[in-house]
Parts: sequence; structure tokens; C-alpha cells
Amino acid sequence: MATDAGTALPRFPAGFLWGVSTSAHQIEGAAGEREPSVWDVFTARPGRVRDGSTAAVACDHYHRYAEDVALLAGLGVDAYRFSVSWPRVNSPGGLDFYDRLVDALCAAGVRPVPTLFHWDLPASLDWLDRDTAARFADHVTVVAERLGDRVGTWITLNEPAEHTLLGHAVGVHAPGRRLLFDALPAAHHQLLAHGLAVRALRAAGAADIGIANSHGPVRAASGDPADVAAADLYDTLLNRLFAEPVLLGAYPDGLAELMPPGTAGDLRTIAEPVDWYGVNYYAPSRVGAPGPAGGEYGGLALPEGLPFSLRGFEDRPVTDSGWPVVPEGLTDLLTGFRDRYGDRLPPVVITENGCAYEGVDDPERIAYLDAHLRALHTALTAGVDVRGYFVWSLLDNFEWAEGYTRRFGLVHVDYATLRRTPKSSYHWFRDVLRAQRA
Repeated sequence: MATDAGTALPRFPAGFLWGVSTSAHQIEGAAGEREPSVWDVFTARPGRVRDGSTAAVACDHYHRYAEDVALLAGLGVDAYRFSVSWPRVNSPGGLDFYDRLVDALCAAGVRPVPTLFHWDLPASLDWLDRDTAARFADHVTVVAERLGDRVGTWITLNEPAEHTLLGHAVGVHAPGRRLLFDALPAAHHQLLAHGLAVRALRAAGAADIGIANSHGPVRAASGDPADVAAADLYDTLLNRLFAEPVLLGAYPDGLAELMPPGTAGDLRTIAEPVDWYGVNYYAPSRVGAPGPAGGEYGGLALPEGLPFSLRGFEDRPVTDSGWPVVPEGLTDLLTGFRDRYGDRLPPVVITENGCAYEGVDDPERIAYLDAHLRALHTALTAGVDVRGYFVWSLLDNFEWAEGYTRRFGLVHVDYATLRRTPKSSYHWFRDVLRAQRA
């Protein structure tokens, strides 16, 4: 299988962290061995998932984790970012599974990097309820006390922007609400949960803590003032709303008054210092003034009434998800954050970057990852302090509302037999890591 994307990649700094990412709900399966999450409830409703599927079995990582750890070892990554399922931790034997997984990773020489919340909220809880943040801190304490002797690096939350906007504002993800701006309390309570989690982890002795926020450059569809204003609003909602409370201890102008009471005191908690800032990057957004219909986001239908519209990039190829391939957007994003936040921006780790393409021989994925790593190196040479890079994802998996119709993995999963087959991109990335260490 071909594994060459062209000329050798430039060398990254010594000690740069190389990894791959997954999440519990997308790969673990064994849904009957844990309490339900909001995603179990959501996927049980007809019409919510493109292919009508659920994650009840997914990749069956819960039972096949040893095989997947062997794939990680063969790939040669430094670290594996996985998520700890809150519903599973709440269930008998749930923490035992993560004990076994962490032990296996340590034995294989792979650093475990758990994310403590990756969208699979217990079905009995609600991010519109402030108490959920305190409940999350309790969950974090339980996990840290059990795994903290072997886990040194922690991630509090994954992509609160998407969980808020897609799950609570426009309803195309769990829990399926269409609250528009009335979804902002869900954003605030997740950010508060992050700050409380940082405090809980520090109390448990953790010294390497980050958050994984999704970000991307936002470009106005034209120079028309209506398009520029819509793009500025979208940038505020996607980027600034979730970065600035963590980095600056403040909400962007115009949003603080839309938050629940007590925001000022909560912001001191939300801004608890992190050791690094995680960025999930897939593509920039091209945004214009609202149109006559809701439009779509990555193939998902959006409701009417949004104060912006998402436009395509007509001059760019797209992945199977319909997302434009814009590697230089990663450079623009990182240098833009450096310029905007200065010394308030801690070291950055790219906690997700990847693409959906079919096929075990997947030259498109190789070209995508190669181009994005070059763009990341350009940001490094421009002075951005980037410490690591995680590919999304190790395995093909349950891709949320897209079901099993999108394949992001370096490893192909036959969902009928659950057989794992490393793709050309797996071998390419293995060779990249070997070359970086030579």
C-alpha cells in the first residue's frame, strides 16, 4: 500500500507529543453494561441519526481494548487520548474497565490522556441545570482518585461549543433541543464544570491539565456589512465564547448579560489556570447574513431563525463529511490566537485533526494529514508554542448524527465482524513518527 505523501515532513521539536484520539460513546459499545446517556436517548428516536444506527455495539472497544492497545503500540504513538464515560463510571465495574485500559497503555509505553467529558452526559442530568457542574466535579474526583497514580495528563471537556450549539441550540445532536440563544446557560454550566474539574484535579495532585475546544477561522462570505457582522457573531459564538472565559476570565461583550445569574463569580472558577490549551481543528467557516432557510452544517440540517448562514468554499475540495480542506486555516487559527491572547495563551496541543474518507487505501487522508502537519509546523516557526498533535481518530467509529456513514479512522473497522484493518494512513503515520525520531 502506498504511504508516501511526497517530500519528508519538516522536523518537529524534541519532546513533541504525537498521539491519536477516540471517545467512549463512539467506540466502546457495551451499552447494556452502563447506565444510559443523552446520546442513547437521542439515537433511540427515529430520524435522528442518518443511517438509523446507535452506538450500542460500535467498535466493541470495551471488550476488544487489548487489540486496540496493540494497534497503538504498532503505530508508535506517544499518547492515546480517550474519554472516560460518565455513565459507565456510574455503573458497576465501570472504573474497573478504565483501570484495565490504563494498565494496558502503560505496559505498552503509551501515555494515557483521558478526557473526562466527551458529550455522553448521563441521561438523568441536564446542562441547563447548574448543579450538573458540581456533579461533574464529583465525577472527576472519583476518576482521579482511581486513575491518578498512572495518569499524568488530563483533559476536562471536549468541544463544549459543539455540544452547546448542535445539541442545545439547533437540535441536530443530543439532547436534541432547539433553544437558539436560550442554550447559552448550557455553555456556561459546561465552562463552570471545566473550572471545577481543574480544581478537583489539582486537589488530587494533577499537574498537567488542559481542555479540548474546537476552533476555526471564520471568514465573511463577502465585504457586505451584513455578511461581516454575521461572521463576527459566528466567530464570537464558536471561538471567543469558549476561549475567553478560560483564558481571560471574561465573556465577550454582549454575551455576559445573556448568562445565568452569578456569572462574575463563576468566571473566577472558569479561569482556573490550565497547563496547556487543546485545539480541535477541522476546517474554517465561511459565514454570511441569514438566508431564507436554515441551511446545513456538515450535512446536518439547521433550523430557520439563525442570525447567520454557513456558506461553502467553492474553490476547495471537500471530505466525505462535506468539510472543506483548508490546511492553512490551522496556521491562521493558531497565529490569530497568539496575536489575540498573547501571553494569556498557554502552550497549545492539537487535540483533534482528521478527515472522513472511505477505503483502506486512503491517499486522500494521507494528503490531508500531511498538509495539516506542514501548516502546523508553519505556525511553530511563526512562534506559536505548540507541544503536541493528535489525529482523529484511531478507529472508524459511530460518528454521532452521521452514524456509521463517515470513516475518520487510521484503522478500518468492519462493523459486521468488528475486524480491524490498518489503513494506508496508519502505515504512513507510523513512518512519519519513526522519521521524526530518527
